[in-house]
Amino acid sequence: MIYLDNAATSWPKPEAVYDTVSESIRRGGNPGRGESEKARAAATDIIEARTALAQLFHISDPNRIVFALNATDAINLALQGMLKPGDHVVTSRMEHNAVTRPLAYLEDAGIRVTKVTTDPVKGASPDTVRAAICPDTKLVVMTHASNVTGALNPIEEIGAVCREKNVPFLVDASQSAGAIPIDVVKMNIDLLAFPGHKSLLGPTGTGALYVSESVSPVPIRSGGTGVFSEVRLQPQQLPYYYEAGTQNTVGISGLCAGVHYILERSVNNIYHEEQKMLQHLIDGLSAIDGVTVYGPLTPPRAAAVSFNIDGLDCADVAMILETYYDISVRAGLQCAPDTHRLLGTFDMGGTVRVSPGLFTKPEEIDTFVKAITEIVNG
Repeated sequence: MIYLDNAATSWPKPEAVYDTVSESIRRGGNPGRGESEKARAAATDIIEARTALAQLFHISDPNRIVFALNATDAINLALQGMLKPGDHVVTSRMEHNAVTRPLAYLEDAGIRVTKVTTDPVKGASPDTVRAAICPDTKLVVMTHASNVTGALNPIEEIGAVCREKNVPFLVDASQSAGAIPIDVVKMNIDLLAFPGHKSLLGPTGTGALYVSESVSPVPIRSGGTGVFSEVRLQPQQLPYYYEAGTQNTVGISGLCAGVHYILERSVNNIYHEEQKMLQHLIDGLSAIDGVTVYGPLTPPRAAAVSFNIDGLDCADVAMILETYYDISVRAGLQCAPDTHRLLGTFDMGGTVRVSPGLFTKPEEIDTFVKAITEIVNG
């Protein structure tokens, strides 16, 4: 099988990830719960994962990385923890439902939401964000990269606007963490949400939220932390303030192995290699009559490329690729209806999305483009 659905979940994983997950679940141990050798080893794994992620994102204090169930869970912590009725939040028109649905619930609870004009290729303009900020604005939340088109928002420039206006900045790095360099200080990011199972190469059910010193979201969970057990409420020390209950030690250990693999390869090298492959893919698709490619046609961009074939339903194209070519892609709205409304593909049922990953080979891209050519030509 040629797997081109890495924007959903990366596959395959580095062998070290498989080995680490197996070793962790066989060893056992509950981090912070007891003084046994197993418990200490589990706690060490958690610390190592925080340290590796801090290195990747240029975070000075690893304890400011709070583990979550996934990026959606991390985003919910940030949004629910930062906003209250009467507050105003600014976002873009190419967000994933991980942002838009929590905001819709908060909007029903009395929070005002402004979705700024967003260009399908260039993303949201910093000037447009600046104009949308008002005295009641308590948060700006933007995806780093569209999960439909791969279009990038100018995060560093928007972050500078947020810093100028003294408004906290939340970034959804679901499609960029591990594939595109991120520096939370340089980009003025106050809250960074990311999953472990995509370009960070870890298992599903993992993710985290970086919380800078300039913000303090209210916890949305409380419970056991293994330490400070005598305190009546959730201890305010990080990361315990936001982490309640037993950690997914097995998943986090696997995530740590994935991050180490990225650090060894260098995220900058990964990024430049991926950009070349994406250009090769887009050039191949764009050369086929009857194929429409959405979003940026040249780098920089993320590894999510959407297209449609004239006269064919996107779901049918995905089924043909799976059935006759053994190629795995994703068709539909990709959990991002706002983006499809922006593209004009909502009423068409969405797009075909092809997303190469770290282990995609150039010849697999060639095979994919040849398959699309054959489908177009009938």
